[in-house]
Formats: sequence, C-alpha cells, structure tokens
Amino acid sequence: MAENSRITGFRNMSVTDRRAALTDATGCGAELFAQVDASAFDAEAAADLSENVFGVFSLPLGAATNFTINGTDVLVPMATEEASVIAAASNAARMARPQGGFSTSSTRPLMQAQIQLINIADPHAARTRILERQSEIIDLANAVDPKLVEVGGGVTDLEVRLVEARSTTYVLVHLLVDVRDAMGANAVNTMAEAVSSAVAAIAEGDALLRILTNKADRRLARARAVFDKELLGGEEVVDNILHAYELAAADPYRAATHNKGIMNGVSAVVLATGNDTRAVEAGAHSHAVVDGRYSSLSRFEKNAAGDLVGTLEMPMPVGLVGGATKVHPAARAGLRIAEVTTAQDLGEIIVAVGLAQNLAALRVLATEGVQRGHMSLHAKNLAASVGASAEEAEIIVDRLIEEKAFRFDRAESLLAELRSGGAR
Repeated sequence: MAENSRITGFRNMSVTDRRAALTDATGCGAELFAQVDASAFDAEAAADLSENVFGVFSLPLGAATNFTINGTDVLVPMATEEASVIAAASNAARMARPQGGFSTSSTRPLMQAQIQLINIADPHAARTRILERQSEIIDLANAVDPKLVEVGGGVTDLEVRLVEARSTTYVLVHLLVDVRDAMGANAVNTMAEAVSSAVAAIAEGDALLRILTNKADRRLARARAVFDKELLGGEEVVDNILHAYELAAADPYRAATHNKGIMNGVSAVVLATGNDTRAVEAGAHSHAVVDGRYSSLSRFEKNAAGDLVGTLEMPMPVGLVGGATKVHPAARAGLRIAEVTTAQDLGEIIVAVGLAQNLAALRVLATEGVQRGHMSLHAKNLAASVGASAEEAEIIVDRLIEEKAFRFDRAESLLAELRSGGAR
C-alpha cells in the first residue's frame, strides 16, 4: 500500500510532478502512467468492449489523497469530469485522519440470480416442491462453473419467493452465489440458465426471466469514520451538518441529491477500476428505499466528544476479474494504484470514498453553500475552454469570480481584452 497518502501540495502540482509523487508513494513505475494515457486504449481495443465503435471517450483520472483505511494509507483512483469531487473527498479524508481514518467491513461477495416461473397452478405447493429438491438444484448450478467452486465460490443457498402481481402469482427462485473476486453477472446468469428447465419442471410450470438482480443486498460494504469537530469548523458546523443529514433522512427530495453526492465518489472509483457503474448505482438507490420510502444511504451522529461520526452501508457488486477490469489499461492502472488484492478490499475502499464525499458535500452546504466552490472551479473550466494560457487563465478566473459572471461569452471577451492589452 501507499507509504503515506498525505501528499502535501498534490493538488497544486503539475501532471508530471503528480506522477512522480505517485511513483514515490506507491512504487509504481513510469509504465503505469503509459497505461492511463488516451493512446494506450485505441479504438480497435475498445471495439472488443462495445459495438459500433468509432473512437474512445476519455475522462480525467485523478488520485484522492489522505485516505487511511483500516490503519493503512491508500491512494484512490477516481475518474470523473465533475469539478471538486476528488478535492472534496481528499479534504474529508484529511479530517478523518486524526481519529484513525476509515474503518470498513463487508459481507461475503454474494450475488443473486432470479428465475421467474409462470403458469403455475399451485404456487405455494410449487415453492415447497422446489425447496424439497434444493440440494439437487444447487449441485446442478455448481456443475456449470467448477472453477468458481474450486476457489471457494459457487451457489451457497436457494430461496423461493411468491410475488403477487396484477393477474397472477409468480414463483421466483433465487440462487445465492458467492462470486469471489468477480462482479458476478455472467456467472449467476449462466447458472440461472442452466437450472431453469429443471426448476420449471419441478414447479410444473414454465421458466421466463433468468437473470441476476442488481438489488445486491447480500453483498454489502460498510465504512465508519469520526470527523474532527475542530477541523470541520466547530460545534455549530457539526450541528448544521446533522440538520442537513436529518432532512435527507426524512425527505426523499433532499435524499435524492444527498445520495447523488455519495455516488459522486462511489461512481468515480467504480469507473476508474473498470467496474459497472450502472449496477452499483442501481443497487445503491434500491438500498436507499426503507419501508417504501426513499431515504439517506448514510447516517451521521455526534459522539460524546462532540465529533461527527459518519457511517455508510451499501451494496457493492464490484470485481477484479472480467469485463473492463482486465481489458482496459487505465482500469488496470487504477487497481495497481489502489493496490487491492480482493474484490471485497476494493468495495470497502469505494464505500469509504462515498462516505468522505458525502461529508464534504454536507460541510459545504452547512457553511458557505455549494455555489462558491463550484463556481470557482467552473471559472477555471471556462478559462480553459476559451483557450487561455495559464497566466491568462489566472486573471480571467479572478475577474469572473469578482463579477460573478460565470459565462462562456464573458470569459471569451476577457481573453480578447487581455490579448489586446486590457483587462489587467
């Protein structure tokens, strides 16, 4: 792991200097950075991952600093185009360091496949018949993937649910599969296909859908951190953060944006490591529904010392094998920077980043408001988009902030004034 994730001045370094700092911190050589340059993943290679490919779309790839997770310093790869995300996560991680950083844990990597049975005359009896032959069905499923069983995975259990729909009662068979270090979609889908005919025969009906569920509520990752009240800004800031959290817990309109802030961090790490952002997002938002109401994924409290304690638990279906994790060179580089050895390790890092991102957003909202920081970064983007040099950009950014005129046309006119000898 990184010797020290606290890299002073990292955000102010040039790209070349950041690469040198990452090399010093992780021991990764220059070849790692060749993997993350756009030319390392050309259109021909991309064509193996998608269809009708005519090019490659790149995103900024950065490293979040300051993270200590279970006593070990970690540098975290994040791919995102949204300004302030990586800086915010790094700053929140800094505030957790005095209290030991983040503590994480996770369940076994269990994914579920569903087999939908239709045209069942006696659903309750069919459920019982299937459960009577549970061992036989599990053995049939595991025979499909002996390698997964060999490494300690495979089907661990079978459950049968009855779902009352508008016109009928569906019998749903769930295969619970330990997928080890894979995300697991292909494994569980293949198993569901393999046993569906046998299950349908036992139920005396027909099998229709045979596919995983992205409600991965048996594959959870958890993070906890204590954020120093003084670093946060004092007792009043802590109380205001709690008010902001409590609104998200009570109101689904606020919860949607609150959880989006969590996913700013989560999705950035998922993407940087070649995992499926849509699967993780689907699982997260379904997990946020409690007793039929959408609510906050995270929880915040004040401890006896007055510091802020945050916890986050969410589904984390990510892997180290299969898909883009092995094909995409930048994803391989991201996994090397994080230095993870299991999918569970990766999931725990991701949920720690989600909690850090959430705390950072709440702190901004509870103090200066979101626009100040966002607009400063937006001003930098505007200056870059009109073609300003580094020296010109500094002047343009100051003027845009001073005027509160965060528009492309104003950045363009300021650049023209600078180049004609004005606007200084």
